[in-house]
Amino acid sequence: MTIVAIWCRHTGDNVIGIGQNIPWHISSDFKRFRRITEGGIVLAGERTYESFPNKTLPNRKIYVLTFNPAYEVSDKENHFVITDADALKNESKTIYLSGGASVYKLFMTGAVEFMPDVVVDCVYQGDLNADLKGQKVDITPCVDVLKEKYEQISKDYMEDNITTRVLVKKGDFVDQSVIKHILSAIENKGENK
Repeated sequence: MTIVAIWCRHTGDNVIGIGQNIPWHISSDFKRFRRITEGGIVLAGERTYESFPNKTLPNRKIYVLTFNPAYEVSDKENHFVITDADALKNESKTIYLSGGASVYKLFMTGAVEFMPDVVVDCVYQGDLNADLKGQKVDITPCVDVLKEKYEQISKDYMEDNITTRVLVKKGDFVDQSVIKHILSAIENKGENK
């Protein structure tokens, strides 16, 4: 199993949300996420799962990480409740972490065997939506781990005020087919299949 964290954070303060909302709307960011994760397994916390349109993402399996074993998913054939990260140990496919902050922090700062092998670090340089109310949600502890334990293997890709880079955990082998897939999905931004 390869674990890939994908996030888009605000430059300088590492904010990924305000209240229940992403504080920017950049369609190319959503399209890049779709291209990377399509056909794969996406792992999300409850709030992130509930933020997906109609609680789904087409052409993906979704694992919802929650403390509530009775949590109801919208598609019982393709969405699954996970109450313990240890349940992922036997998964052979690539898992894409899609947030929220508690999921990123659990995997980035928790048990070493669950640290992401790859991080797709997208950094938004624009302004936050000033109309949103609520607490700012940041992933600074994850970015601190990223700086200490990961190395960049791609160039910086710029699109719509977002810099995207791919990093891997230092000293670890990463399945090259996963890296090639991610880089192809980022580079083929004009192909919005």
